[in-house]
Amino acid sequence: MTYDIPLTPRPFHELNRLDRLGHSGSHADGPAGGSPARVLTASMLRAHGVGAAEASEHCRPGGPWRMLLPGVFLLHPGPPTSEDRLHAALLHTLRRQTIPTQSGHGPAVRTTPHGIDAMITGPAALALRGFTSARPLPALDRIDVLVPATRRLRSAGFARVVRGGDLPEPEQIAGLPVAPVERALADTVADLDDAETVGRLLTEAVRDGHCEAQTLMRELEAARLLTAPHVADAVDRIVAEGRTVAEARLYDLVRTQGVPDPCWNVDLRLPGGPHLGGVDAYWPDEAVALSIDARTHRHIPGDEGGTEGLWDAYAQQRESLERLGITVVHLTPRALREAPELQAAVVRTALMAAEDREPAAYVLVLPR
Repeated sequence: MTYDIPLTPRPFHELNRLDRLGHSGSHADGPAGGSPARVLTASMLRAHGVGAAEASEHCRPGGPWRMLLPGVFLLHPGPPTSEDRLHAALLHTLRRQTIPTQSGHGPAVRTTPHGIDAMITGPAALALRGFTSARPLPALDRIDVLVPATRRLRSAGFARVVRGGDLPEPEQIAGLPVAPVERALADTVADLDDAETVGRLLTEAVRDGHCEAQTLMRELEAARLLTAPHVADAVDRIVAEGRTVAEARLYDLVRTQGVPDPCWNVDLRLPGGPHLGGVDAYWPDEAVALSIDARTHRHIPGDEGGTEGLWDAYAQQRESLERLGITVVHLTPRALREAPELQAAVVRTALMAAEDREPAAYVLVLPR
C-alpha cells in the first residue's frame, strides 16, 4: 500500500508556505481536521531539498516543526490532530513513501504488486467507522497499524505495529487504508480482558450492520479468540443479534418488495407424525418454506464435529421437507443486507413455481 503520488522536489520556500498554512489551518480532531501535507517523512523532505540538519533546525524547541515519530515530521506548531497521528503512523510503517497530495482530500491509495504494506486496525479503525462503543480518536494513546508478518518493523511512540500472516484487502475511509471491520475487531478484542466492553463492541458491530455475525465469528475463530473467556461470554449475544437483524431485514423485504405475507416463525409437523423443524416463514398455499441460514463457524471445545453437525441438521431438514414436496428457500443474512431485491425475486419465483408442481403433503403449521 502506498501513497501513489510522484516524487517531485519543491523549493524550500514552498515548504515554508505549507508550514504557514498548517499553522493557520484548522486543528480540529478527526479525519477531516487537517491536510496530509503537514506530515512528511525524512525521505520526503529530502526530495524537497530539505536535509537532516535543516529538519532538525526546524524541530528545535519553539520551532515550527516537531518530530512525531522517528523520521516522521509534523510541519506545523502545536499538538498533532488525530489525522496527523493517523498519517504519521502509516508513514512510519509504509514500505515505500511518496509525497501526499496538497489538495486536502487525502492521499490516493493503491495496492502495490508486492502486496499490502500497512493499514490502520484496532481501536483507531473502529473509531474511524464511528463505533459508539469504541474510544474516540483523540482519546487513543496509540494507533495500531497492521503489516505483513515478514516486515521488519518496530513499534515507536504512538504507532504500534500489529503483524499478520494473510492480510485482508483494506478499505478506504477518509482516504486512509483501513482494515475490514472484522479484522479491526479481532485486533481490538485481542488486547482487551473486559467481557462487558467486548460484548458491547461485538454486539454493536452486528446490530448496526458493520458486519455479519458469521464473518465476525470466522475472524474471531481464525484469531483463536472464541475460547477466550472475555470473548466466549459474548458469543451467544453475537449470534442472537445477528439473527434479530436478519429477521428484521426479512420482514422489511416482505413489506416493501411485493411478497405475500407468510406465516411467521412456525414449526412444521406431519399429522400424527414427527416434527419437521422450524422455519422463519411459510406460505401454506404454495408449500414454500423460508429459513435464514445463520450458521456460524463456532468451535465448541470437546466437540470437533460441532460445526459439521449443525450444517448436517440444516441439510437433513431441507431433505425432509423437499421429500414432502415443500420448496425450501435459504437466505443468508449477508444476502438480505446486500441484495434484498434479488432475494425477493428468489422468493417470488419459488411461490409462482408452486402452480407447476404436484401438491405437497399436508403438514401442520404450529406457532413457534
